[in-house]
This record gives sequence, structure tokens and C-alpha cells, in this order.
Amino acid sequence: MAKIHPPQHIHLVGIGGSGLSAIARVLLGQGYKVSGSDRTPNALTEALARDGATIYTGHDASYINGAEALIITSAVKDDHVEVAAARTAGIPVYKRQDIIADVMEGKTVIAVAGTKGKTTTTSMIVHILRECGKDPSYIVGGVMGNTGTNAGVGQGDIFVVEADEYENMFLGLKPDIAVITNIEWDHPDFFKTPGEMVEAFENFIAILKENDRGVLIASADDERTAIIATRQRAINRSVLWGKVDRVLSQLAMSTSTYGVDMPADYQAVNLRINGNGNTLFDVEDMGTVCLHLPGKHNIRNALAALLAADTEGISFIEAAKALESFIPPARRFELRADVNGVAIIDDYAHNPMSIRAVLDAARQRYPERAIWAVWQPHTFSRTQALWDDFVKAFAQADHVLVTDIYAAREQRIPGVTSAAIVAAMQHPDARHTPAFADAVAALREGVTAPAAIIIMSAGDAPQIGVEYVKWLEARE
Repeated sequence: MAKIHPPQHIHLVGIGGSGLSAIARVLLGQGYKVSGSDRTPNALTEALARDGATIYTGHDASYINGAEALIITSAVKDDHVEVAAARTAGIPVYKRQDIIADVMEGKTVIAVAGTKGKTTTTSMIVHILRECGKDPSYIVGGVMGNTGTNAGVGQGDIFVVEADEYENMFLGLKPDIAVITNIEWDHPDFFKTPGEMVEAFENFIAILKENDRGVLIASADDERTAIIATRQRAINRSVLWGKVDRVLSQLAMSTSTYGVDMPADYQAVNLRINGNGNTLFDVEDMGTVCLHLPGKHNIRNALAALLAADTEGISFIEAAKALESFIPPARRFELRADVNGVAIIDDYAHNPMSIRAVLDAARQRYPERAIWAVWQPHTFSRTQALWDDFVKAFAQADHVLVTDIYAAREQRIPGVTSAAIVAAMQHPDARHTPAFADAVAALREGVTAPAAIIIMSAGDAPQIGVEYVKWLEARE
């Protein structure tokens, strides 16, 4: 039985975050009355207010008046004033994973999971389906470049969702098609070991197996993901060979792989850059794809999207054509400006895998330019747990600036500082620039054209680019 249903009044605590703001937008589109609160307004809450949601700044028990259910973000504690008031009033309180399946009831669900590439891959799938007349509903972890929103309710029978692994949110989904881009240990505040994270993904696959359709799309280039795909194919073969001790529902589950470096069902070959800086590649026996994004990681994202589109009856030619007009989501190698040979790019990269991939892409896109990496570490627990990988992640950058750590929901950990991680780097030019003003000053003093500045942050460090671009443009 569904936990929520329209036209109920749903109140979301933390509505300004990427996860809850997307759910709020879908609820509005499905006919719910929506209200929500957050500490400060932002572009997402302003857009929701324009579309009919009631938005409160700050938190107060009175904000839940009239609500029939609360949905809360991961950062909200049990003693939160609105949560406490709801429990006293007998109003049910849910996390995202508790209600997400209800939101997608009756749809074919395509869920995109993985440590890196979820947002771009999900956006690519949504864009292809929209361009090819499928009109899907969707929830994405960032603002899509083509639609200008992070969620939408379409008239079609497909729902595409970014499947967030944090706090096992994706275990609340009931996917028909699951994409796994990669599995690298992250969120150490929740997954205490790499094994715990792998287990969560295996549990996600177990949910997919329960579906009558069940399609797994997995990267062959990522070791952990490839192992899962190989194991699943072996299970499927066992069922087909009549080993009836296996769960029979696995018979219906199919597995497809994609890759650039390793053999796969969808194999990218003949990678190249055209005169406009676009990425071109061929898929064996299928055709050519043109992307406006650099980097092997984005080729992999595109391959996953092409395979997902194929499951919905969209031909390779149609899907590849749609990708030609794909605009990446916000802060995914997003070019803020290019002023007299100095490019300023925002990216959400905040774990070692992402940093390496983005810097490789920058080298591909700007082979003749000096690469400046401006990194804002995100959370103390992640910085501590992945310390050795972070120290080695910046080899492709000519210059590295590291701001103070963005704490998010965490308290400081003694000894885990940006100054310490810079001191541990074996890099010819890595500097600790504690405040944004320090980073801007370092850029003003040190950058000479031609150069590309990549600001990597899951926090508020894009402001560095804003201030630096103002200074560049003022010089004009």
C-alpha cells in the first residue's frame, strides 16, 4: 500500500538540497500540495516557489501545519524542531528511500547508480528519451542543461532516476533497468569499509533480480562493476542450463556491458577530437557518436545511455543523433567563461576517481594550456578515508590550489586539514589557499594564458570562479 498519494499535503525538510528539491518537483507535477523548509533559499527553492510550492526560510514547528506527511533529508536529526512536532502530532516522517518507489509506481524505472557519472549518465538518458518522443519523468542529481531543472513529470511510461547510494537510498527503488557506472569507495561516514559499499550495490542488484524484466547495464572498464556483471552472466547461464536450484526469476534478467578500455557489448573505438573540440568515437558495428564533452569518462557515460535507450526500443542512430544536442548538467565540466585564452570550468568532482577523470578530460580538451586545479575537499571523513588517493590524484595538473575543507554535516577531525594534505602531495606546485580570497589572489598572480582553471567542488567553491571572472573581465 502506498505511503503517500495525491492530493496530500507533503512537507519536505531540507527542500533546498538536490535530492529533496527534485522529489518536491515531481510531487508538484503529480498533484500533491507541497511545502518545505531550509536554512537558506537558493535557485532550486526559488524555482519551486514559482511553480506553486510553499517555501519557508529557517525551521519552525508551525511550518508543518496541515501536512499529512514529512519527507526529510539525510542531514535532519530526530530532534529537529519540525520532525519532533510531526511525531507529536502523529504525522508520519519518511526518508527518500521510504517513499521513492511510491513516486514511481506504474512506470518503467531506469535507475542509474555508481560512484561517479550518475548525474551525467542519467541526464543523457533523459535527453535521449525526450528527443525521441518518450517524454519520461525524471529525477537527476543536478540541474540538467537541456531542461533547466533537476526533475520533471512527463506523459510517458518511463521514469529515469539517479540512484543515490548514500544511506542506501537506492535500496528503496524498484528498477526495471539498472545502470552501474563504477564502484569506488566513497561516503566513508556511512560505508565504513569498501566491502560495505560493494555489498550495498550487490543488494541493489538483488532488487533488480526480483523484477520480471530485470536488465543490468554495467561498465566493463571498472573492476568491481565488471566482476558483478560477469557473476550475473554466470548465474543466468546456470539458470538457462536447467539448474533449477537457482531462483527462477533470474531467468528473465539480462546483462549488457560497455567499455572503452576493456572488451564489452558496446565497445568504443577510434576515439578522436574534431576541429571544434568535440569528442568523436565509434561503437563497433553500430556507428559514430559526437559529444560536446571531453574525456573517456563521458564516453563511458554515453555508452551506458545508448544501451539504456536501446532497452526502450530507440535505435542507435536515433540515440546518437540525440546526444549531439546534449548539454551537460550544471557543474559537470561546465565552462563558466573563456577570457583571452583563460578558461574557467566548474566541476562537481569531489572524490579521487572524479578528480583524475576531470583532469584527464582537461588535458584532452586543452592540450596546449597550463592546467590549474582548484580543489575544495568535501567532508573530513572522506578526506581522511581517501587520503592516499587524494594525494596522488592531481598528477595531470600543472598547478594545484587547495582550499579549506567543506565540512557539510560533519565536525572537524584532528589532523585532517587541507594544509596537511598539501604537505603530503608529491607535486611541484601544490599550495594551500585557505579562503576563497586566497585562491582568487593566487589565480590573479599566477595564471597566464593559455590556461584552463578547473574548480572542483561539491560545496560552495564555484564562487572562486565567479570572483576571478569578474576580475578578468574588469581588466578588459
